[in-house]
Amino acid sequence: MSRSLKNLAAAIAVSSLAASFTLATLPVFAAGPMVKTQAPGYYRLALGDFEVTALSDGTVKLPVKDLLTNTTPAKVSAALKRAFLPDAVETSVNAYLINTGSKLVLVDTGASGLFGPTLGSLQANLKAAGYQPEQVDEIYITHMHPDHVGGLVVNGAMAFPNAVVRVDKADADFWLDETKMNAAPKESQGFFQGAMASIKPYAAAGKLKTFEGATELVPGVKAQPTHGHTAGHSVYVVESKGEKLVLWGDLMHVAAVQFDNPEVTIKFDSEAPPAAKERTKAYADAAKNGYLVGAAHIAFPGLGHVRKSAGKAYTWVPLNYSSLK
Repeated sequence: MSRSLKNLAAAIAVSSLAASFTLATLPVFAAGPMVKTQAPGYYRLALGDFEVTALSDGTVKLPVKDLLTNTTPAKVSAALKRAFLPDAVETSVNAYLINTGSKLVLVDTGASGLFGPTLGSLQANLKAAGYQPEQVDEIYITHMHPDHVGGLVVNGAMAFPNAVVRVDKADADFWLDETKMNAAPKESQGFFQGAMASIKPYAAAGKLKTFEGATELVPGVKAQPTHGHTAGHSVYVVESKGEKLVLWGDLMHVAAVQFDNPEVTIKFDSEAPPAAKERTKAYADAAKNGYLVGAAHIAFPGLGHVRKSAGKAYTWVPLNYSSLK
């Protein structure tokens, strides 16, 4: 070997030894601590001239195998397994904020403290999305179950002090009636109490207004009756510049089961057969006309389209992500 090659080999050996020594003597740092939180729960989309913001109130684990009716636990478990879900499904609770340019309208308010500690994030996510509760002009309630009205109040006071609350008269007449509450099973009376406590400050301030049937509430947003899940359950149809979004509320609960079989109902339904009928009608209309759907209990942001499948089944197609730029 020539002297120059010997010198090069020696230099490489010394360099490798130095690198090994340096790496061996450097301190080893552990990974950073786990954060264990999600990003703020809001998602925005344009709808014609309107801007719609989906807001997450959080998630709650529901034992849907025990809650779903007009089916069997074995069928439910099999459907959940196909969707890679456990029997206790972590269920989203979604609300939707519509900025029409002249009005700020919130559809449903989440549960606040009425449905357990994993919910109650709507106010924080509203603020993260760039809005303040005082800016909300109107609140439209799909129905008066606790995970839809609980967020109306904070410590007994109006969480949205400048908002008017609108709800179908049939729902208000049912859930705000003490006689009906006293006649209900004990396990159901908390639903009445939650509705009454949530609505009370708005009613006292003259800010509770009911409607009956199909009603345009502000230009571009109308209520459409879908009674069954509750006495006055309503969906809200949002339209601008030929684009359409229908906010379903609790028209359905478990995507992995009820799209395959719209006839599957849930114990929370006041009247199961009408609830199933309204769900089937909604699926068919959404699939036929191709408009966008927002659902309270489909995985956040709960936005997508419906496509017809074989037999009585339908397929949920989640909305493609958009940066809005």
